[in-house]
Amino acid sequence: MTFISYAQNFEDIRLWRAFKFFENGFYIDVGANDPTHDSVTKAFYDRGWSGINVEPMQNFHDALRQQRPRDTTLQCVASDHAGELTFYGIADTGLSTADPIVAQERKAAGLQVQSLTVKARTLTSICEEHAANRPIHFLKIDVEGHEETVLRGMDFSRFRPWIILIETPWNRDHTWEHLVTDAGYRNVLFDGLNSYFLADEHLHLKPAFDIPPCNLDDFQLCKGHNLAHPLTPHLENALQRAEHAEAQLRAMQNSRAWRAVQKLRNLLRRA
Repeated sequence: MTFISYAQNFEDIRLWRAFKFFENGFYIDVGANDPTHDSVTKAFYDRGWSGINVEPMQNFHDALRQQRPRDTTLQCVASDHAGELTFYGIADTGLSTADPIVAQERKAAGLQVQSLTVKARTLTSICEEHAANRPIHFLKIDVEGHEETVLRGMDFSRFRPWIILIETPWNRDHTWEHLVTDAGYRNVLFDGLNSYFLADEHLHLKPAFDIPPCNLDDFQLCKGHNLAHPLTPHLENALQRAEHAEAQLRAMQNSRAWRAVQKLRNLLRRA
């Protein structure tokens, strides 16, 4: 089956290379955002995987709850302590942050930033409650400058994601990277947007990251992907009509009348 990629920078394709032979895998998505648009985990969910979504913004949290019933979706921020903290929301974007410096930069750039009080939990406590005694195949962190605080709240001696990917656009000089490497992980790739780390005990998966995504991965970009050619209004309308016609045909083929006609035709052919 052709792989449909939803992630913004082919993250799901790289991960699928490593995990395509695993069924019912498990992920943790910190800063999950929209359940479909630019989602690293959507393609995995569609293939029977499940996981934990950590998402403080109300609209994204509600959409994840609705569209991902197998997942555990938590409306909170991952941090190095439990309690409450100020979160800076930027509606309908993936730019919300718990970092006040980043929030101020985005406010100065003209974005509408809203200060919210949200619940904070450590990744360790989240794993204790929802991921005990099971493998965590990958941990994705996209928290807009809040990375170090998230990592300090994770006990990597107890919970060992096989792969960790952390959004770090344009930057490989991280003050927090030692928190990952000292815990027994190796930085195996920087793709311009994310840093990928492999657990020492799973370094056999490294070949999945040796070359960029290519035709051999047998993938297609999802409809509306930022890297796909935009559809003109005419083509968009034609596609919608085609999808509607296909839906009507499937409904007709599943109807009793259609099955009765097909059965009669088969009898006539045998006569």
